[in-house]
Amino acid sequence: MTDELTPEQEDPREGHGAEEELRRHRIAKLERIRARGDEPFKYRCDRSHRIGEARAAFEAAEAAAGPDADPQAELPGAALAGRVTARRVQGKSAFLDLRDDTGRIQLFFGEKQVGGEMYAALDDLDIGDFLRVEGTVKRTRRGEITLFAAGYSLLTKSLRPGAEKWHGLSDVETRYRRRYLDMVANPEVLDTFKRRVQVVSVMRGWLAARGYLEVETPMLHPIPGGATARPFITHHNTYDRDFYLRVAPELYLKRLIVGGFDRVFEINRCFRNEGVDTRHNPEFTTMELYEAYQDYLGLMDETEEMLCHVIETVVGGKSFPYQGHTISIERPWKRISLHEAIRQYAGVDLEATRDRDEAARLAKSAGVDVDPTMGYGKIVDAVMSEKVQPHLIQPTFLYDYPIEISPLAKKKRGNPALTERFQPFIACLEVGNAFSELNDPIDQRERFEAQAALRDAGDDEAQYLDEDFIAALEVGMPPTAGLGIGMDRLAMLVTDSASIREVILFPQLRTL
Repeated sequence: MTDELTPEQEDPREGHGAEEELRRHRIAKLERIRARGDEPFKYRCDRSHRIGEARAAFEAAEAAAGPDADPQAELPGAALAGRVTARRVQGKSAFLDLRDDTGRIQLFFGEKQVGGEMYAALDDLDIGDFLRVEGTVKRTRRGEITLFAAGYSLLTKSLRPGAEKWHGLSDVETRYRRRYLDMVANPEVLDTFKRRVQVVSVMRGWLAARGYLEVETPMLHPIPGGATARPFITHHNTYDRDFYLRVAPELYLKRLIVGGFDRVFEINRCFRNEGVDTRHNPEFTTMELYEAYQDYLGLMDETEEMLCHVIETVVGGKSFPYQGHTISIERPWKRISLHEAIRQYAGVDLEATRDRDEAARLAKSAGVDVDPTMGYGKIVDAVMSEKVQPHLIQPTFLYDYPIEISPLAKKKRGNPALTERFQPFIACLEVGNAFSELNDPIDQRERFEAQAALRDAGDDEAQYLDEDFIAALEVGMPPTAGLGIGMDRLAMLVTDSASIREVILFPQLRTL
């Protein structure tokens, strides 16, 4: 077992030549294995337990036997499978670590126990190989839970280095581009994505228990809509026309409310042709729901309940760490109007004016740069993003947004310059967006026409006029409230991840 390269040579960042040399070593071993009549790429194997299950079963047997049991507790007849992640050879005995997606266990191989021929064949095993091992689980004299092997079988021969855990893989670009290496080298990455899966599962269960029906709506849209964003464009050859990858499912989900569903939701991908940073990826996952006969105030209560349930279930409590802060989800959450928050944190009153130039002057006085193409609403949003959002560490709802940046939300009762809209923030992350949904088709047409004017003025994120959606509203949509939750950002929170790329298995990256 001495023909491995050093950790530095095995590191794929050190160059293609070193990796190819190691690959040749491993192919030579592969040929020796085949020469012995063994197939190094098996079709299947039977297991008695997954590794985590075997450890739990042994610990249960140990607890039942008691601390003074003689002989000590053991779990005979165990057959486990997984990837070899470490090995240590000591003369006529060898220790290997085996890992599957439920955990790790130490393996002990003794020449007497497995036989001289099988013990010698260990020389052709490498870190990264997949094994099936059978034997008895018990503790070593040092207290380590260990499978004492009676036999083993090679399941898959690894031909390339896996950036083993004992020297790690830390280069961020390599981790994202070769996520499989990241997961092999850093098992905690598997835990991150298991927790992400749990977020989706728990939320789906909460919604289903409250009568929401899960639906699927198109990914290819003839007209991009449902959000203020620049779309991706693709072309359908048979129809000979352009389509847009969806920026949001909103307009289709609201068509379903028109059609007769009372509560619907969808968890799926959206695509926006916009900048990439620690909080944005061109493709991302959202949950959107729509509830008939509800408004934004009632939905705010439901959102708080749902997010508390999801977070508490996943992290196991009402508080969790995030990037140096301790976040508490104890209810009730803070609620503050957008303009009041701007007055409090930016020191300017943008609610006192509706003039675009005056708003720009106030924003600049607060230290916020304003682009000439920005209208009043976008100026307000920029001030919020730069001066308010960094203070929203504990869970907070901002509500009542300007009508200019909320073309799908109902006007606020008593103040038509604002809309009935809220956004939840946690640890400075915007995790959602919600409205009392606009169901007046005449008002909706006017809002779309205002968006068209913004597009003509150079705003390439302004929304398009969707005649079919207006026709649906003219059929009649009951009072409705809608909510979108950014599932990637929620996953960031519960995994203490600073970047959205840490919670997306295969994030978009620049071409090398």
